[in-house]
Amino acid sequence: MARSKSSGRWLREHHADPYVQRSRAEGYRSRASYKLLELQRSDRLLRAGDVVVDLGAAPGGWTQVAVDVVGARGLVLASDILPMDPIPGVSFVQGDFTEDAVFERVLEVLGERRADLVMSDMAPNMSGIRDVDQPRSMLLAELALDLAGKVLKPGGKFVCKVFHGEGFDAFLKSLRAAFTSVLTRKPDASRGRSREVYVIASGFRA
Repeated sequence: MARSKSSGRWLREHHADPYVQRSRAEGYRSRASYKLLELQRSDRLLRAGDVVVDLGAAPGGWTQVAVDVVGARGLVLASDILPMDPIPGVSFVQGDFTEDAVFERVLEVLGERRADLVMSDMAPNMSGIRDVDQPRSMLLAELALDLAGKVLKPGGKFVCKVFHGEGFDAFLKSLRAAFTSVLTRKPDASRGRSREVYVIASGFRA
């Protein structure tokens, strides 16, 4: 089947993207790694020894960054509906974390430990129809926040991709009720035309 002009243009842009080229050269699984690396430089999200939960982790770009920082004393638990190739030092739980059985597996991996950071770079499969895509993306953010509320330790952090649009302000209000500090960031590695931003919430009020 022939590709559409728009998909062909996207592929050309993707392969020419400097962050895509860097990720291939430096061994990262996706260009998204550089977004987290930027957030790490600006906001010190990750520390050695941290317990981290990475939601929507596949193919593992954020997970790679996290496990490098937390080291052997830390714990990185990655979860996704999709399969993910193993990463040394990472515990992977495949499935929908909103389902009880999958959530129970997450809790089993954590054991007695609570998370220092829950992070989500999740996005829905985009249809290109804003009135469809925006509610889907906000739902994913709300689901990630719900899980964070169940596993974070007091004072813990939450970082999540969201898209400007309907539901964005209400989501920030929910974050401000649950955390002492809420910031938004737009990493340089985010494509300029994208409406995505990252919210960084710290000081979880358990």
